[in-house]
Amino acid sequence: MAVVAPEKELVGQGLAHRDVAFAIGVTLVLAMLFIPLPPLILDFALALSLSVSVLILMVALWIPKPLEFNSFPTLLLVVTLLRLSLNVASTRLILSEGHTGPSAAGGVIEGFAKFIVAGNFVIGIVIFAILVVINFIVITKGSGRIAEVAARFSLDAMPGKQMAIDADLGSGLIDEAEAKRRRRELEGESGFFGAMDGASKFVRGDAVAGIIITLVNVVGGILVGTIQHDLSLMQAANSYTTLTIGDGLVSQVPALIVSLAAGLIVTKGGTEGAANEAVLSQLSNFPKAIFVAAGLLLAIGCLPGFPLFVFLLLSGGLVALGLYMQRLTRQKTQAAARAETERARSEAKSQEDDLRTTMKVDDLRLDLGTALVPLTSGSDAALPGKIRSLRGLFARDYGFILPSVRIKDDAALDVNHYAISVQGVEVARGQVRPNLMMVLNPADAPIHLPGEKVKDPTFGLDAIWVDPASAATAEAQGYTAVDPESVITTHLTEVIKEHMPELLNYAAVQELIGNLDRDYQKLVGELSGGTPAITLQHVLQGLLSERVSIRNLPLIVEAVAEVGRQSTNATLITEHVRKRLANQICRSLADPSGFIPVITMNNAWEKEFLQAVRQNGDERTFLMSPQRVQEFVLAARQAIQNFAQKDEWPALMVAPEVRTFVRSMLERVSPSTQVISHNEVHRKANLRTVASVGN
Repeated sequence: MAVVAPEKELVGQGLAHRDVAFAIGVTLVLAMLFIPLPPLILDFALALSLSVSVLILMVALWIPKPLEFNSFPTLLLVVTLLRLSLNVASTRLILSEGHTGPSAAGGVIEGFAKFIVAGNFVIGIVIFAILVVINFIVITKGSGRIAEVAARFSLDAMPGKQMAIDADLGSGLIDEAEAKRRRRELEGESGFFGAMDGASKFVRGDAVAGIIITLVNVVGGILVGTIQHDLSLMQAANSYTTLTIGDGLVSQVPALIVSLAAGLIVTKGGTEGAANEAVLSQLSNFPKAIFVAAGLLLAIGCLPGFPLFVFLLLSGGLVALGLYMQRLTRQKTQAAARAETERARSEAKSQEDDLRTTMKVDDLRLDLGTALVPLTSGSDAALPGKIRSLRGLFARDYGFILPSVRIKDDAALDVNHYAISVQGVEVARGQVRPNLMMVLNPADAPIHLPGEKVKDPTFGLDAIWVDPASAATAEAQGYTAVDPESVITTHLTEVIKEHMPELLNYAAVQELIGNLDRDYQKLVGELSGGTPAITLQHVLQGLLSERVSIRNLPLIVEAVAEVGRQSTNATLITEHVRKRLANQICRSLADPSGFIPVITMNNAWEKEFLQAVRQNGDERTFLMSPQRVQEFVLAARQAIQNFAQKDEWPALMVAPEVRTFVRSMLERVSPSTQVISHNEVHRKANLRTVASVGN
């Protein structure tokens, strides 16, 4: 366990209670007005006042914007009160102990008196008067006027700025958060300049109070020295006036520093950046003016009686500064030109990218109406996660990595509608109700619940949209309740299953081949035909069209290689691959008891189908009248629907020669029905005939 030093713990506690410490500090400042201070404590307080003034000046020099120091009016009041309290405390010491010598009011006042007054109180009075004039008439009055005008103009301009913010918000240039930020900044700006207008009166009052306190100290000190301490008039004037002028200087120097800080803040106006950056960056824009100033200084130095060396030195310094500023300006211009060129290049590239994006066709895209957009946004949005999980589902069940599904909002759709597109073509559309639940009856019986009656967009079943509270009641009655995200995901799943062959493009096949072992990649390259990858693609698409998993890709490649040397017919190659995948196909069709339920064709239909097949080399054709084809489809559909009502899907087993033709007949009326041939029945598979077409 770490041990915290006692002094660090005290500092941490002090920082945690800064509000209490600030209140105590203000209270102590007020107490100095009434409680006598010893010279040592007075020295410390005067040094603190000077330090705080310098700190305020440094902050005023470096803040980028005046609003970042909006606590300045409050701070100005506190430091003004601190100086006045110190004036009262020092006055008490000067009048009571001034007869003892120059150290009567502490070392700080004595130091100012000796250093600036230099033992002559007349010089001290003149310097003090000059500092008061500079502070009171020049800096304070000027900054106060600027603050007054800025406050007035800020208040007058507020309605127009508010309207500009509302206009930008209404036109969509800014969002609500940015509008709130700008309004807060506008209110802070007007409040700050208004407060600065009033705070300038503190500085002016401080200067007047300093003059009055100094006069009182001088007159009072002479009276106290001559009457109470029997000093001569000259001795009393010299002693008390020297201390008083030192005291006045101690208070006027911090006051002058704070006034300068106030002037810097209010004169910054709309300029951003630190004071040195704002001034030097603008001076550097006019290097010619610096050269002209250097020439004028040199001309003045050449006049009779002027010190040429001094003006020559200054002129040379300005020339050097002008050259530096000129080079800096040239660098800025070149940098701006490069930035403009880069921006133009970036815009051109962005436009080109936009065109490419426009021309690019998404393999899978889900368009949502405006009311469904919240299903994809927010930390608790479930739809994106459910759609991402489909990639794992199809990779596991079909050995096929889906392309990413692009989700976008479409204002052209009805608010509650969604559309599914495959390779840029809309293939399905549905509608859901956000914040409601869809109730379905697994038995496909009428649902007796209050709500909006609709059709399930995936399977066309009767459904009802109810509120989430009623969904729990519906599930207790044996119904199935699903949320809108699951409805969309289920619909998307079925659409993908129907369009898997289209989604397995050439790039996807190349990726599958790249994931194979090196030996199998070499085997793919040895396939017959000029484009072995295309041959493999056709075979894989044929398998996926009948929802046969291609996860065992090495076995599929071997099977294609076995027959690919004798034939290039994709249909014959696919049938051979299905034969090699017999174990996989049979396991996928087995029921929980291990048997494969199948529907067979009676002898008449089987014989008629075999007679309709014509073979010419690798090509097979099927010749049967449309009427007989229709009769077979109706008979097979009736047999299949008898089981579909019980959610059972037995396979239709036919002869190998006619399997592809029977499959093409049934895929429109029952795409979920598997059509298998006798060659695809694994030797260990257990068949169970559940019906026969034609009986």
